[in-house]
Amino acid sequence: GVRLVESGGGSANSGGSLRLSCAVDGAARDAECVGWFRQAPGKEREGLSAIYRGGGVPIVADSVEGRFLISQAIDRRTVYLQMNSLTSEDAGTYFCAAGECRLRSDGIVYWGKGTLVAISS
Repeated sequence: GVRLVESGGGSANSGGSLRLSCAVDGAARDAECVGWFRQAPGKEREGLSAIYRGGGVPIVADSVEGRFLISQAIDRRTVYLQMNSLTSEDAGTYFCAAGECRLRSDGIVYWGKGTLVAISS
């Protein structure tokens, strides 16, 4: 299986930036991609971006296109989410996830526990 541990959450000012990290331990045939999802209070979990573990063009949701950038370390053991131009809409719990290469929760096999992001105006 694959174990995922997020870090880097916290509080940021509106218009500011945060970088989240996901430590990826293990590999599996059913974890072709590693990505990030977000869940705000009272809302459904939303897929933000995903990256193929073997490299390639990342998948990015329209809602964060141009503001969030996913990347992975050369050893593929860490996946990052650089978040810029943050707004109150970006507040929520951010989950690292591994599974199919699409931004849908039903395609995810492995989940991290999540890290909280708060935005202050």
